[in-house]
Amino acid sequence: MAFSLFSSKNRIVNIVLNDHSIRYLELKHANPPTAQKWGERFLPPGIICDGKIADMDSLVNILDECIDEWKIQRRQIRFVVPDQLVIIRKVSVPAEIQEDEMKGYLYLELGSSIHLPFEEPIFDYYLLSQNEKTKDLLLFAAPEQYVMEYANLFSSKKLTPVAADISPLALYRLYQQLGFGKENEILFMIQFDLTSVNLCVFEGTVPVVMRPFALLFNLENWEIQRYSIGTMDIKYTGEADELVIQFEDIINEINKLMDFYRYSLNKEKNGISKFLLTGDHPMLRAVFDEMKERFEVHVEQLSVVTGSNGKSGSIPASLLLTLGLALKGVK
Repeated sequence: MAFSLFSSKNRIVNIVLNDHSIRYLELKHANPPTAQKWGERFLPPGIICDGKIADMDSLVNILDECIDEWKIQRRQIRFVVPDQLVIIRKVSVPAEIQEDEMKGYLYLELGSSIHLPFEEPIFDYYLLSQNEKTKDLLLFAAPEQYVMEYANLFSSKKLTPVAADISPLALYRLYQQLGFGKENEILFMIQFDLTSVNLCVFEGTVPVVMRPFALLFNLENWEIQRYSIGTMDIKYTGEADELVIQFEDIINEINKLMDFYRYSLNKEKNGISKFLLTGDHPMLRAVFDEMKERFEVHVEQLSVVTGSNGKSGSIPASLLLTLGLALKGVK
């Protein structure tokens, strides 16, 4: 799954951009998942907005500095398509459509029987089930224009994109590699970041519904500090009540998606087995504690211990998505 726009090769740097940061990671080995090098850089508001590049000149300058600092010149890269650009949708096609015909058929049906909120998509699909009459597919789509803006940006800096992925799949890959995934599990993944939240429900290994939404972010309420080892420290300095309101909104969204999944998608067959909380928000531990109080469903956080090049202990939570991306294609 994910987007097959590029071919896959070796010795790849993994890069994740979102509205507030750019991060990279190189994998040392996959079992257990171990990072060899990593780094992150804060992006001021207005450079990337809702996953779309809004200030290309500033982003180019920052990327130039990151490439020099991280010493990743002329490398092959993987990157994550921002959550706000991605649509996951279940579609049915006639059973007689063969695998080698499927992409062509889907392309012809986009805009007629298959409706997306944008034109000219880049897409991939996953076969869910089939019978004598139909095949049920999970369609992953994003606007080609915005995905190619990222690809062209990297190419202009002599970085060669070889794979594009989506964040829930990258995180689930890490979750599974750590031995947590269960065959019949209904996993509710919550990516709680500084400027956005992404909710995704997995049936087994397959993400069946995803809902991203933005968080209000006022830079004046946050203190950003960069450390010499290449990581960031972000502290909230604003009014506590503002965060409480934000957290309540997120809890409401979680409840809405749980109800939608149970009553609309799952027909009340099964409920959520487990919550997986991850992300780069500085208050993630408080969210974890609050969720344990609010929900009867088990809540789990990802944590990976690594050590190399003078770095030891747990890899920062902000880098776990990048680590999951690095596992793409690893058997």
